[in-house]
Amino acid sequence: MSTELPMPQLPRTNEGKRICQVIRVKPAQLDEYKKVHAAVWPEVLGALRKAHVVVTSLIRLVDYSIHYFEPHNLLIAHMRYIGNDFEKDMEGIKESEATRRWWKMTDGMQESFVPGATGSESGPGWWTSAEEVFRLEG
Repeated sequence: MSTELPMPQLPRTNEGKRICQVIRVKPAQLDEYKKVHAAVWPEVLGALRKAHVVVTSLIRLVDYSIHYFEPHNLLIAHMRYIGNDFEKDMEGIKESEATRRWWKMTDGMQESFVPGATGSESGPGWWTSAEEVFRLEG
């Protein structure tokens, strides 16, 4: 049985909740981190879709002109959520065994900025939340 869910219709630019988070990738793990994210497991993508996440991207901050971001290996995650119960849907992602295995693999490649963070599955959070301060619609 396939765990893939059909991709829902994307919301308009002013619909849905936008989530932005930041984390650091360990410098020695950067190449491997990119490699595994080039082929995210279908079950992990299915868990995100089931939780009403319709867009997600990871962006690595780099600035080769001043070399400020480069040594920090900062990643920004951006997601669009279109469900009705964000907390419940995010908890539902934890029910995916594949997602828990994915987190176990990728958490070891990351360094959290959240005090007391122990991993994606537990604790006070793993990725640091970012506040949206500007958006252009349309």
